[in-house]
Amino acid sequence: MLAKEIMVRDVVTISCTATLRQAISLMKKNGIKCLVVDKRHANDAYGMITYSTIVKTISAESGDIDLINVYDVYTKPVLSVGEDLDVRYVARLMTDYGVKRVLVCNNNDLSGLITMHDLVGEIMKTVD
Repeated sequence: MLAKEIMVRDVVTISCTATLRQAISLMKKNGIKCLVVDKRHANDAYGMITYSTIVKTISAESGDIDLINVYDVYTKPVLSVGEDLDVRYVARLMTDYGVKRVLVCNNNDLSGLITMHDLVGEIMKTVD
């Protein structure tokens, strides 16, 4: 099975100049726990911001979510894989690097997202 066969295709993105309030609002609106941060130009890398990152930032800095921007706290670059990579290797990368999400790209363009939940779901399908 390939990465492109299990990835989530409808990935929600946000600009790095958005505020944390805007990021939280977008997550809430879409019922998701992470956002992909857009590239600034064609040769740039994607980033990611998660609920965990936001909670850590607010608690550590007693931050005002209207004054902190995504670019202040997001992770960049993030681990990405090609669409045609076997999911066994996606799983190995995720466990080796201790990440819960990887981006799926084609020629440095975002195609989708794979979460640990997606991988576990595929494994569960194989169990009787």
